[in-house]
Amino acid sequence: MSLQLTAKHTGFLADEAATLAFGEQVAKRITGPSVIYLSGELGAGKTTFSRGFLRGRGHSGSVKSPTYTIVEPYEALPDMPVFHLDLYRLGSAGELAYLGLEDYLAREAVLLIEWPERALSHLPLPTLQITLTPEREGRGINVQGRDAAVLNGLVF
Repeated sequence: MSLQLTAKHTGFLADEAATLAFGEQVAKRITGPSVIYLSGELGAGKTTFSRGFLRGRGHSGSVKSPTYTIVEPYEALPDMPVFHLDLYRLGSAGELAYLGLEDYLAREAVLLIEWPERALSHLPLPTLQITLTPEREGRGINVQGRDAAVLNGLVF
């Protein structure tokens, strides 16, 4: 499966605050239903990015990692719902059908998917793929997308 992501940016996020701010920045550029893959090892900052993204979409409450629940819905957001998925504990890609993935995909929504590599064969192609890598005190970041307009002007 080719991801067909034509635009690419790399950078460095110095700390948690920078990761949160970057998540907010991306959230404000997403204008329609989207699928965002979040990759990186444990502790790389995927959930921190998601927290910033959700704040950027107008969520003011807490954001927890959906590691055990697999999906955390944020449906009361101003523009459209966001569904935060964490596939780390997924036993097989086929389990996504039992989790109702088709229901989430049928909605006008944004899907933030941590650990997408656990189920690539069952997931739609991403709008954005964000890979976070621990570096020094912060994180390296690689962002690829289908729409260069979303990525142009991002500040790392």
